[in-house]
Amino acid sequence: MACDLTGGRKKPCKDAVGGISKIYFVDFGDLGTVTTGSNDEITNLTGTFTYYIYDVRNNSSLETNIITSTENGTTYFEQVLNVTLHKLTKEDNKELKLMAFGRPHVFVETQDGQGGLNVMCVGLEHGAEVTGGTAVTGTAMGDMQGYTLTLTATETTMPNFVASPTAANPFAGLAGAGETAGAQRQP
Repeated sequence: MACDLTGGRKKPCKDAVGGISKIYFVDFGDLGTVTTGSNDEITNLTGTFTYYIYDVRNNSSLETNIITSTENGTTYFEQVLNVTLHKLTKEDNKELKLMAFGRPHVFVETQDGQGGLNVMCVGLEHGAEVTGGTAVTGTAMGDMQGYTLTLTATETTMPNFVASPTAANPFAGLAGAGETAGAQRQP
């Protein structure tokens, strides 16, 4: 693997915004064969899968830590997704238990959307593990009632962008993908 740099970067315009609007969960291994382009962008998926949508606008974040050991000559990327879900429900208790038992692939739709939709995959190779979380009732009437989750993936790349997502379909343009949106209920 070549370690030589391939380009520079100009200072961008100030048109970016932070945050995540939606998260899409896919069971681990259901993506099939994944094809990535020269920028580690996901250009094709051959699997048949169902994705489950969670609306999380303005209350969740994704952070990627670059972990390097000069002593061992290794580098990997720790992808950490912090999710807040308002309102406690028996249905969410069951789903979050299953999520904690598994290690789903997680697709994150950012709020940026400048020049098109941005969707990135957390846990592409190894899945994302629920590494922490709480279910809280709050104390006062104005306190948050709901769930906080931390999902962590250890990968060889940063979160991979999806090639051409659309607002109607985060997997649009991935010719081999046989995806279906799962049921989305109102809590």
